[in-house]
Amino acid sequence: MKAVITGIGWVTPTSMGCGRDHDRFEWQAGKLPEITRKEGFEKPYPHFGRLDRFSRLGLTAIAFALKDAGLDRWQQKRPIGLVASTVTGCLDTDISYFDTVMPDGGRLASPNLFAYTLPNSYLGEAAIYFGLTGPSFIISQSKTSDLWCIRLSLSGMADGQFKTVLSGVGDLNAPPPFEESGRTACGALFFVIEKTVTENRAAYGELGLHPGGRVTFNGCGIANTAMLAQMCVTASVRQKKALKMRPRPGNPVPEFCENGPNVTTGSEQISNQPAP
Repeated sequence: MKAVITGIGWVTPTSMGCGRDHDRFEWQAGKLPEITRKEGFEKPYPHFGRLDRFSRLGLTAIAFALKDAGLDRWQQKRPIGLVASTVTGCLDTDISYFDTVMPDGGRLASPNLFAYTLPNSYLGEAAIYFGLTGPSFIISQSKTSDLWCIRLSLSGMADGQFKTVLSGVGDLNAPPPFEESGRTACGALFFVIEKTVTENRAAYGELGLHPGGRVTFNGCGIANTAMLAQMCVTASVRQKKALKMRPRPGNPVPEFCENGPNVTTGSEQISNQPAP
């Protein structure tokens, strides 16, 4: 199964925004920034202030990804799918809600927090705000950066469930005593994956799903979502440089792979082995 990535959006301790607005992607440990409506949404969003922290995180990354792909504005609803994965989900919200249940026998339990005690709540918010009518679900995985969301998105596309899908990961820092080193990286990262590119919009590159679940980007193996994002941003930077340089036909064209850059011409073959 092959598709193309047309948009990327993220919120991490290091930065937030659209892929094409950055020249690098980093996902390091740290504290997430405070997220306000103005960061990811141009139009007023009355409900944003009522969202829990987990929903704000995922929804803002989705907004950046759609904007990067040129799909953030709409007039008619669109059959775009939503596939997300998480390690801790809405655990932070669950604990906050339970803190309101304990006093006075639950008479002061917060109805607003209760509405977000499901990890897929923000997918519904995204579907309503952006007019998305495709299938949506969230999966639990062992590490934030695992590729299950990408694999399931490509599988769903191959089965004809959708032609365009938002695929990504999202996690807040796990509260004690659930914190495990190496399993969870706080932040959210989403990709817009399309079967084909339309409306003269640019693509970062080609995404592939191969037998055994191997995922590739432009023919090179991908270990995790963070690596995929960095490769996409690197490809975008090189595309911009190529446009400025305007190479003549026959000049070497740089390619990026996990083992480093290669230079190929029309008469040469890429040095990396093709995906099985």
